[in-house]
Amino acid sequence: MAKYTSENGHFLVATLQTKTLPTYEENLDFLLNYLQRSQAKLIIAPELFLTNFDYENFEKAAGFYTKALTELLVVVDAQIVVLTMTVKEENDFFNRAVVLHNHKIVHQQEKYKLFKLGNEEKYFTAGEKNKIVKFEIDGVSYAILICFELRFKELWREVEGVDVVLIPARWGKSRVKHLETLSRALAIMNQCFVVLSNSADEDMASASAIISPWGEVYADPSLAFIEKKINLKDIKRVRRLINMT
Repeated sequence: MAKYTSENGHFLVATLQTKTLPTYEENLDFLLNYLQRSQAKLIIAPELFLTNFDYENFEKAAGFYTKALTELLVVVDAQIVVLTMTVKEENDFFNRAVVLHNHKIVHQQEKYKLFKLGNEEKYFTAGEKNKIVKFEIDGVSYAILICFELRFKELWREVEGVDVVLIPARWGKSRVKHLETLSRALAIMNQCFVVLSNSADEDMASASAIISPWGEVYADPSLAFIEKKINLKDIKRVRRLINMT
């Protein structure tokens, strides 16, 4: 169980639910401005928030990684910021999740389960399963599942026991019920908080949410960002009430 080191286990969480703006720079400016005015401790953005799946300009999207990361690391201090970006290493492109805190990258992992229906495997190289690991910041344990990875029970086992599961996504509107059901089920099964961030583009499901270990869903499809204070003691209460060990 986590050691509650900040505000006695209470902190403000924010999940973005925005439409993709016309340029990479506008998306980055939106995020930077939001970070500078938000009081949230933890902030998560939708999958490939800055560039979208811009396969027609894939080299440009990957090149934007360094610029965006440099500017974000200047701004991100005590906050924890989670987003995924297109990254090129040698001849391979990856969809990489990065976790920023105290002006550093404190965790990163590449998307392991690529969405074939969206032709992701034609452009991206899959990451490694062993990169899907628990990590700790300020006494709180986290794990990340990127979009399509939420569907795989084998990956639920990899995040078992963490306090907060983070899900950056670009999940289609036609499968919104799947997204809502799976993310809520994960919170209930793992008795943890789930923070889901999904795009609000016309073909996307929105459905960004902050879900409690009891399965209570805090969401509003009309908002560009959702903020809620969570109490990590709720994890201990639920796990004590319904002992799964």
